[in-house]
Amino acid sequence: MKYLVSISRIFVGVLFIISGLIKLNDPLGFSYKLQEYFSVEVLNIPFLEPYALMISVLVVVFEVILGVFLLIGYKPKFTVWSLLLMIVFFTFLTFYSAYFDKVKDCGCFGDALKLTPWGSFTKDVVLLFFILILFFGVKHIKPVFNNLQITILASLSFIFSFWLAYHVLMHLPVIDFRAYKIGNNIREGMSIPENAPKPVVEYYWKFKVDGKEKIITTTGAYPSVDGEFLSVDTKVISEGYQPPVVDFSIENSDGDDLTQQFLSEQNLIIIVSYSLEHMEKAGADKLKTFSDAALKKGYKVIGLTASGDAEKERIKKQYQLNFDFYLCDEKALKTVVRSNPGILELHKGTVKQKVHWNDLEDLKLLSKVKN
Repeated sequence: MKYLVSISRIFVGVLFIISGLIKLNDPLGFSYKLQEYFSVEVLNIPFLEPYALMISVLVVVFEVILGVFLLIGYKPKFTVWSLLLMIVFFTFLTFYSAYFDKVKDCGCFGDALKLTPWGSFTKDVVLLFFILILFFGVKHIKPVFNNLQITILASLSFIFSFWLAYHVLMHLPVIDFRAYKIGNNIREGMSIPENAPKPVVEYYWKFKVDGKEKIITTTGAYPSVDGEFLSVDTKVISEGYQPPVVDFSIENSDGDDLTQQFLSEQNLIIIVSYSLEHMEKAGADKLKTFSDAALKKGYKVIGLTASGDAEKERIKKQYQLNFDFYLCDEKALKTVVRSNPGILELHKGTVKQKVHWNDLEDLKLLSKVKN
């Protein structure tokens, strides 16, 4: 039992630290995932949505320090009980999401590793098995150092975790795992290879034949049935190939798709604000000086937002901005940059620079661009 506990201790501790640090690298992204869970369509607890970021930080910090506590043997009973309660809750959550097909990715490993709903549930069941071993063998969990040393290590892990959360919220994630990271080409990320797997969808056609209901299954074609059509249901068997960049588009107020036009620009500055209503004022105050300087040097400057026309005009007038805002999907914009506002420099669709508004001074503009 002692050796089994030691193996479980290392496995669970390391996994919790890795999982926690990945989410701690991007707590804003995890908060978006929590908002999805809190929504009416999933858990129906929308009153928690405004607190998603705070909950996100607390959960991932707790996850990291529990992993550290387990490895160094600090307060083993508290640690194991906390691990058990946490994994039971998340096992229920992932099962609920998988069984009812509510959330496609649990966000357990952020954007670094995407898991299917059933994959997330399986992972939690495996973790539950090892944590139960720790629970029943807690007497074998001994401190690896003396009391003073493990107390210092525990305190340092706590301080480091909160510092990292604060740092990435005030700037950008230390490591960008998303499709819009510096060096990636957005147009290439939107493309689908010719030989890519196609989605497989089954159609369940319900007919009334000779007074009885009959269901016929096809992969899309309307069945030849001598009867009255009642309804049709579908089930996705295989998602097929999913490009890294989805739901990204640039449209004007008339609904014209200008995506390829702007992604062909050689020197493009994009100012991203998924919601102009919630744009941070300190960041908005910097946009006038920066955008005017970029325009003067020959850059094309545009804004992307999911807000409506009235809000676009209000923001332009309030901050005296000399560029236009275009429409883009809110979820896509939240994925592009973890800042509101956030600023990108693109060259023919390739992300050359990306900064949080706090670091706008770090974005280097050419003295004069060549178009």
